[in-house]
Amino acid sequence: MNDLVLHHISKRFGEKLVLDDLSHRFPAGRCTCITGPSGCGKTTLLRIVLGLERPDGGTVEGRPDRIAAVFQEDRLFEGFSALSNVAAVCPRPDRAAIAAQLTALGLGDSLTVPVRTLSGGMKRRVAIARAVLAPGPLLVLDEPFTGLDRATKARVLDWVRDRTRDRTVLLVTHDPAERDALAQEVLALERHA
Repeated sequence: MNDLVLHHISKRFGEKLVLDDLSHRFPAGRCTCITGPSGCGKTTLLRIVLGLERPDGGTVEGRPDRIAAVFQEDRLFEGFSALSNVAAVCPRPDRAAIAAQLTALGLGDSLTVPVRTLSGGMKRRVAIARAVLAPGPLLVLDEPFTGLDRATKARVLDWVRDRTRDRTVLLVTHDPAERDALAQEVLALERHA
C-alpha cells in the first residue's frame, strides 16, 4: 500500500465546521493514532477515509480498494456465530485458524453460539477479530477497545499489535495507553468554534 494522503479536507454539518482544510500523510505500514476532544471530527475523518462520507472540499489519495474497520458499534451479524462472523470477511476462510485466533482472544468457549447471546465485551472482541483478520492493507479502528476490562484490553492490545505489524492502521482513541501500545504516529485534531 502507498501512503494515504489527505489534501485540504473540509467538512461541515450545517453551520458546524468539523474539519477545516486538513492535510495529512498517513505513512504506509504504520499505525497513526488520531486524538482530540469530542466533536473535533475524528469519526468524520475516518468516515471520509472509508468513503462513507464525502468531504465538502479536498481529496483522499491512496485509498485502497479493501479496507477493514471496527466502528464504535460492533456491527456484527447477530444470528451468526463468532466463527461465522469472522469467516464471512475472509475470501478462503480457514475455520480452524479463525477458531485459534478467537481462542487467543478468550472466546474459545463461545465459537459457535450466536453472537447475540454474547456479552458486550465478547462481541467487541469478535468485531476486532473480524476487522484484523479481514484482508486488506488498511485497518480503521474507531475506539475499538471500549467496553473491555483492563486485563482483557491488555490481551487484545497485544493481539492486535502482533497482527497489524507492517499494516497501515488508523486508530481513534482517547486512551493514552492504547495510543502508546499501538501507534508510531499521532495526529491531534482540534475542535473548531
